Amino acid sequence: MTRKIYAPRAYAPMVSDFLASTPRALLAARMGMGKTSMCATLLDTLYNVAGQNAPTLILAPKRVAQSTWPDELAKWEHLRGLEISSAVGNEKERIAALRRDVPLHAVNYDVLPWLIDYWGKRWPYRRVVADESTRVKSFRVKQGGVQARALGTVAWHPLVKEWWNLSGTPAPNGLKDLWGQTWFLDQGLRLGRSYSAFESRWFAYKRIKDALSHKIEIKPVIMPYAQEQIQLALKDICLTLDPKDWFDLAEPIVTRIEVELPAKARRHYDEMEDEMFTRLEGFDIEAFGAAGKTMKCLQCANGAMYTDKTATNWVELHDAKLQALESIIEEAAGAPVLVAYHFKSDLARLQRAFPQGRLLDADPRTQREWNAGTIPLLFAHPASAGHGLNLQDGGNILVFFGHWWDLEKHDQIIERIGPMRQLQGGLDRSVFIYYIVARDTVDEVVIDRHTSKRAVQDCFLDYMNRRKHNGK
Repeated sequence: MTRKIYAPRAYAPMVSDFLASTPRALLAARMGMGKTSMCATLLDTLYNVAGQNAPTLILAPKRVAQSTWPDELAKWEHLRGLEISSAVGNEKERIAALRRDVPLHAVNYDVLPWLIDYWGKRWPYRRVVADESTRVKSFRVKQGGVQARALGTVAWHPLVKEWWNLSGTPAPNGLKDLWGQTWFLDQGLRLGRSYSAFESRWFAYKRIKDALSHKIEIKPVIMPYAQEQIQLALKDICLTLDPKDWFDLAEPIVTRIEVELPAKARRHYDEMEDEMFTRLEGFDIEAFGAAGKTMKCLQCANGAMYTDKTATNWVELHDAKLQALESIIEEAAGAPVLVAYHFKSDLARLQRAFPQGRLLDADPRTQREWNAGTIPLLFAHPASAGHGLNLQDGGNILVFFGHWWDLEKHDQIIERIGPMRQLQGGLDRSVFIYYIVARDTVDEVVIDRHTSKRAVQDCFLDYMNRRKHNGK
């Protein structure tokens, strides 16, 4: 691999000064703005110029720890002297990686309890970099399992003097995502010593009627003054970079492809939506609760419904979305296409319909082959194709075959090939996003949620009103 000459962006010195002068900090920079390279450049200076010797612990999702950080260090000429050892894999492989005398050790969040036991009183790290720090957003002081306790132990270990959170979208689902992340920076000094204290300060509890179950629930609602006050409280420990302030970016070209459910599929869909029950090819399919009903409806919209609780067997209802995807692939005229799916049944049907497609798996070679242009069609679940992956070299076309509520994962997979990533890769080309949507289904609610960022409740109410108005 030929190393490239690093040309720091205009904001890089500001980022370096901020991290160097803020022992516990949150760097919030949209995907593609170079968080990893800027952080690595500062670490290189600290180790190879300032002479620091205690290793730094990189906490990250597994794929980021295994591939993104090593690939970034191997990419730039000026980072030739900065080594990293990725302690992922089985226990024997992790131990071998940790025994390497290098400045950076990268591990995935899941093995943190093991890491604490492994080092014991020999704990070597003085600095922790928590990459994609939204992974710790759900941390609570008095709740959580083994991993949560391990995070708290490491964050305030007597030897850990610096903790840097790196995030592309620190509050993808609202301001409530910030408390868990900032606790690792100040133990709740700015936002509240506990999540309940944070919530009671900036949220009000209101009675809200669930659009599906019609049950009245008491839920916290953000107060109108909260955002300004929270931003002010975090101003000294949080640096936010928005690409719109630094680049002239073209928005992705978004196309919505609507398909009609065939009569049989429509009948089963309506039965499930109205009665939470349908009988399909001898199988009684029942949904328990509003969440179960929407899941079954989304399955039906995609073309297949599970017939058992283990989600291993399904019955195919239609191929309308597969036909729409086929047209998109033909229109791409040989250009690589990235396809986002949600259910395992979707993946199985996609692989059967398009045998030339590959699954984005945990093997780093798959990412490299996609970026090398040797994979014409790549299937990816948003949960495994988000944080830290660079997929822009392989293509600029993304198709959402199936849909799900998680706004963060939706935005993350877009950013894998998004305008900022294209710019980062030196590629002057537009980004095309296609949503394949089954008309008059919950698909529309999910898309509305993603594009408008409105509350799920509001989107559901609009959908139900439209269905009622249309004579459903």
